Parts: sequence; C-alpha cells; structure tokens
Amino acid sequence: MSKTQPIVLLAIGGGIAAYKSAMLCSQLSQDGITVRVAMTRSATEFIGPPTLAALSGRPVAIDSFDPRYPLGAHIELAKDADLMVVAPATAGVMAKFACGIADDLVSTLYLQVACPVMLAPAMSDPMWSKPSTQRNVGQLREDGCQIIGPESGWLSCRVRGEGRMSEPDSIAKAIRKVIDGKVA
Repeated sequence: MSKTQPIVLLAIGGGIAAYKSAMLCSQLSQDGITVRVAMTRSATEFIGPPTLAALSGRPVAIDSFDPRYPLGAHIELAKDADLMVVAPATAGVMAKFACGIADDLVSTLYLQVACPVMLAPAMSDPMWSKPSTQRNVGQLREDGCQIIGPESGWLSCRVRGEGRMSEPDSIAKAIRKVIDGKVA
C-alpha cells in the first residue's frame, strides 16, 4: 500500500513563536500534506491543542503514553513520516536532541524518526548567542539536521535581535523542497 500524501511530523516546542506553528500547520494541510502534530507540555501554555487538531484534521499528541496510540505515540507518529519539523525549536528542545535525551514525547520522537529533521529555532538573542546553544546547533547540523533561521527582528522580549523564528511561508518552502526531493 503506497502513500498518496506526504507526511510531515510537526513538533512544537514551548515558546511564544508557537503561534506561528498554527499558520504553518494550516499552510501545509492546505498544500495537501498530511500533518501529524506533537507538542511539548510547555507548548500547550502558548497554543492550544484544539487549534492544531482543527488545522491538521488529526488529534494532537502531547504524552508519550497516550492511549490513542497502542504501540506508543513515538512509534505511530514517526511511522512513514517524510520529514520531522520542529517549530519552534527552543534552546531546551535542541539541547535534548543534541545530547540524545528522550524524556518527553517530542525528544523521543526525534530519536525514533528515520526521516530528515528540520529545526526552526526561536529564542531570545542572548540564548541564541550562548556558546552552549551554538555547540548544540553545530552538533545537530553534524547529525544531519537542517536548520532554518533564526532571523533578526523584533523579539517577544521587547528588543530587536537574532532569535526570531522564520516565517511560516519560509519554513513551508523549505519543507516543500525536502518533500519534493524525497517523493520524486
């Protein structure tokens, strides 16, 4: 049985830029991409799972032991995914990925997926500039992750700086390039 639509696993980290993930989810769905959404618990403090469920047309997973996934949410959500996109990719999420820590659903999914991974970092300028964050980004690039952004601009901490998550249009274009190359 072959897939008819590409599958993107959209993982949302806990940062204010999570509101942009709703627009990204909608855009991907409208573009004919199956979107599976997983969120960190802290992401739910910024955007509600019902919003993403409505936009994706699928339930949103938050817990590793979600009874809707008898084989395990990390197994079932990762299966046949063409791309995992983490937007926003917070400093904490990227640190877990870089160190191989799997202590929540999103970090466990990262270790489970067999597809490419794209990260859209979002954080304050001091956090982005921190040597430990840059080491983690370097490790993730070395591990094969594609990094999109961050951009410079107005940040939620009321200053201008680097750390602004790329716009949903830019992320969607990067996703489409990966998907088109993978399914071609």
